[in-house]
Amino acid sequence: MRSTAKSELFRELPSVDELLRAPGVATLAAAEGISPVTDAARAVLARLRHEISSGFLDRPALEIALNGIESAIADDLRRALGHSLRSVINATGVILHTNLGRAPLAETAIKHIRGTAGRYSNLEFEVEAGVRGKRDVHVERLFQKVLGPETRNSARVSTIVVNNNAAAVLLALNTLADSGEVIVSRGELVEIGGSFRIPDVMTKSGAILREVGTTNRTRVGDYEEAINERTRLLLRVHRSNFEVTGFTEQASTAELVELARKRGLPLMEDLGSGALVDLESFGVAGEPSVHDSLRAGVDVVTYSGDKLLGGPQAGMISGGADLVVRMRTNSLFRALRVDKLTYAALEATLLAYVKRNHDAIPVLKMMRLTRDEIGRRADAVAAQVRDDGNFHPTHKEPGKDGAHGTLEIAVIDGESVIGGGAAPSAVLPTRMLAVTCKGLSADELAARLRGSDSPVIARVEEGRVLLDLRTVFAEQDKEVAAALERVAGGAER
Repeated sequence: MRSTAKSELFRELPSVDELLRAPGVATLAAAEGISPVTDAARAVLARLRHEISSGFLDRPALEIALNGIESAIADDLRRALGHSLRSVINATGVILHTNLGRAPLAETAIKHIRGTAGRYSNLEFEVEAGVRGKRDVHVERLFQKVLGPETRNSARVSTIVVNNNAAAVLLALNTLADSGEVIVSRGELVEIGGSFRIPDVMTKSGAILREVGTTNRTRVGDYEEAINERTRLLLRVHRSNFEVTGFTEQASTAELVELARKRGLPLMEDLGSGALVDLESFGVAGEPSVHDSLRAGVDVVTYSGDKLLGGPQAGMISGGADLVVRMRTNSLFRALRVDKLTYAALEATLLAYVKRNHDAIPVLKMMRLTRDEIGRRADAVAAQVRDDGNFHPTHKEPGKDGAHGTLEIAVIDGESVIGGGAAPSAVLPTRMLAVTCKGLSADELAARLRGSDSPVIARVEEGRVLLDLRTVFAEQDKEVAAALERVAGGAER
């Protein structure tokens, strides 16, 4: 495009003041504020200038753009003022999906947050006595009920809360082993998401790592031989996100407890996933619970709140009251403590455990769902798509795809996983929607589902998009069907 032609197009662009006087833009300014609307107008004009300079806009195209400039400003404003953090539909079948926020909260937890967040609260105030209190009390009594009052060595169990399990490990190590040695098996020097490594956090805590054994075999004798005058703590780290199989050996908890008692050392376990119930009844085997560790005689257990516990992001330290009180008085505790929103969510979650209302906790309810229950929902979603007119199979046989013009859907067997660095080998049988769309690759189809008003996050395997309704709330099934409808309609157009 000639420079003279470009200059003529530039002159046709309105000024920011002219745009702000336009009726539609003025209405936006009255509703949302003059400053953000002005920024949006400037951004739209800047894009138009760039497109003219780059030769992408000729006169006819510019006329079309100018006719829609008020809509463009409204779209830009909506993006600028919209929330970046928003809800999505998790159709991956990964129950504790770290990228999707791990455990969704129970409705009672959300209600309790709402009831305390928008008003003043008694976070650190004893209402009856009229004096300053401690924030720990709001969950300590409930942990007492859920975990029981005593460990094997008859020490009272106490619990404090920090902002995540990494913080719990950091605080515990700094309190119990600063400048001293901590003995841990080489096979337990794990790394979890975000490059968090046990040796690194140990260094930050001031403790000195003393590795024993080998990657695949560590015996209790290896721990005993490493104990010296500088030893402050024995540490066991649960392999929550991987398994070691084959020629392996690991010192049992009972052996480590006995050794710790004999040598007068505390035994700490970084349990990570934080199950508060026996998960065998949920179809998950081999995942230790906090109860198991404490009853076996472990002195201090650290674990997460937003994994198998099913609550908010938090890190718990449970163990003998004499050790936990030392951690509470550590100056690090104040830096790592949690706020009233976390306490509100955690209190409501723990109350569900006290009442044994496990289905009120979404992650536990999702684990309990059977293959047949999920299959009936998957069939219903496929039927809804069919009834809405975009799915017209001529036949449907078990295990066969039902096809129509652009969308093909089959309900197939599959497996859900726990995720979130918990129960790495556990799989739960499920039924999934396997979807393809004529004219779209599986990746393109998945991208369009993510582009829905309520983004649907799915898996892509073997050229198909897989949607596992185990991790979709039942009331979201219609939204999944609607998203598939929109994708099919868009592909046909």
